[in-house]
Amino acid sequence: MMDDLRELYQEVILDHGKHPRNFRHPDESNREAKGENPMCGDRFMVYLTVKDGLVEDVAFQGRGCAISTASASMMTELVRGKTAAEAERLFHAFHELCTQDEPDIPEGVDDETMEKLMVMSGVRQFPVRVKCATLAWHAMNAALHGEAAASSDQY
Repeated sequence: MMDDLRELYQEVILDHGKHPRNFRHPDESNREAKGENPMCGDRFMVYLTVKDGLVEDVAFQGRGCAISTASASMMTELVRGKTAAEAERLFHAFHELCTQDEPDIPEGVDDETMEKLMVMSGVRQFPVRVKCATLAWHAMNAALHGEAAASSDQY
């Protein structure tokens, strides 16, 4: 069973890595932040369109490994349509999932979303890959807060 689940997770990561969703620069974006991992060269710009506290659109551009690209792609699908507060809770939930053996998931993150985030939970076993998986998420969170870049020591 675990092997089947691991294989499914790998397929999802490969699909998002090869065919990233929302890989573009939206014309209407009003917030953006850069995320950069100097250790491996991953570099993304995350664009948000936030109106009245709602993330109406989210997209990204840049280059990175399959894990960072897949994570950025998945992030855009999960954050779109959420309030800024919900998007921030998703950021914290994802960060917990990638860094803690027993993650402390914030209240308000639904089970269906957590199932989607679980795809990336395996990076926890490879600490050097945690930065890859969380790069775009840190940039998204920085953009939510009006910061131009996510600090590399946040990862």
